[in-house]
Amino acid sequence: MIILFYTVPRYPLSRCSSLPSCHHSPFLSGDFLQTTLRAETTKEPQLHRSCFTMEIMLIAVVSPLIRCEWQLQDWQVALVTTMVFFGYMVFSIVLGLLADRYGRWKILLFSFLWGAYFSLLTSFAPSYIWFVFLRTMVGGGVSGHAQGLIIKTEFLPTKYRGYMLPLSQVFWLAGSLLIIGLASVVNPTIGWRWLIRIASIPGIILIMVFKFIPESARYNVSTGNNAAALATLQRIAKMNRTAMPEGVLQEPPKERRGRFKDLLHPKYLRTTLQIWIIWLGIAFAYYGVILASAELLERDLGCTSRTPLSENPGPVSEESRSPCYCRPFGPSAYWTMIISTVGEIALNPLNILGINFLGRRLSLCITMGCTALFFLLLNICTSSAGMTGFLFMLRALVSANFNTIYIYTAEVYPTTMRALGMGTSGSLCRVGAMVAPFISQVLMSASFLGALCLFSSVCVVCAISAFTLPIETKGRALQVFKSPCSISPLT
Repeated sequence: MIILFYTVPRYPLSRCSSLPSCHHSPFLSGDFLQTTLRAETTKEPQLHRSCFTMEIMLIAVVSPLIRCEWQLQDWQVALVTTMVFFGYMVFSIVLGLLADRYGRWKILLFSFLWGAYFSLLTSFAPSYIWFVFLRTMVGGGVSGHAQGLIIKTEFLPTKYRGYMLPLSQVFWLAGSLLIIGLASVVNPTIGWRWLIRIASIPGIILIMVFKFIPESARYNVSTGNNAAALATLQRIAKMNRTAMPEGVLQEPPKERRGRFKDLLHPKYLRTTLQIWIIWLGIAFAYYGVILASAELLERDLGCTSRTPLSENPGPVSEESRSPCYCRPFGPSAYWTMIISTVGEIALNPLNILGINFLGRRLSLCITMGCTALFFLLLNICTSSAGMTGFLFMLRALVSANFNTIYIYTAEVYPTTMRALGMGTSGSLCRVGAMVAPFISQVLMSASFLGALCLFSSVCVVCAISAFTLPIETKGRALQVFKSPCSISPLT
């Protein structure tokens, strides 16, 4: 969901004309930092976060059922998730490139149409192969949902970004809880196909209200479309019941947009490489936790299953030895998933405070380090309540990691390459997401401790990379252009 802060600059727009080196409106620079908040949110019900998480959580709650229906082995179940993220990885770069060239709004709408269409088709998949293909196409569609975050980032003033962006996690949580709740009712009664059909409804509804979602005014100014940017500002002024400030928007300098080589420019090279490492590791840990939770509940990989055979001499069922282990979730498993999912917002207040007072880099370093620790704590032999508590904290930490890196990536790149930077980061992060199923659903069955150590080690590497990032974006205004000479001294 996108929450936009509509604001009114205290300074007139004509102030920019007195600065020879100022090539863009104060709406995009320092003047926008001195804002009087009049209307706190738009009226648009932008639910892209909920729709996105519903598509991702579907994999976790449907996996046990398709394993039974098509008699799948571990690697085949893991391949479903991997191919979803493969589709995301491939199309994330493409859609990010197109968003920088043709606009965030168009790509966001296109991605919702695409995702909703193929998600609905998935419910009619006649075979495992068709299911994998259609979910891959869904992954390609949801890769464009990141443009919603970019639109929101480009509307928010600097001092509010660190507070408002993490609140999107509430809607991510809503989507997760909704799909788990639906699964607990729909799966045992009318089946997983109807679950997918019902889960497609929010995305279809959102398409109908896209006319209320504005294109980023910052993007319009960066492309020279000042008339569209001015129309958006007038809409803001009307909603705030105030008059537009005097002055005109300045014509920006011409600069090419959406070029991959800009990400590797010496000014951004180190930042880009470290961001890619962090994104990859965070996705690896995040989806590893989600899939590991489902696997722990489905296969009971807790203390009892790791007890040596001599201490547990009871007979082993033929079903549990089968490569196509078939054990659908029971009510207690769904409750455990709900409790651990609620953890996604448990650290939100602390995450917001850390981002705004400690800075993006240090906050991310701390949460990544704690994530590494809690992965190792999963190996402690504890009760079901203890395991649920560890999973709760892990979900809280990996969610905080994603919050911080999303904010940092959207802030560190200028407008002319922001969507591409987010797209390539999202694409690289799906490499980690593609590997996670084979660790959570295959390696974990063979070596529980080995899988946990691997997750923990990756988190430590990400913590070090976060701490050594060269740019801190806390309190830093969004840049519009890559070239230093094109940026106003007000920024």
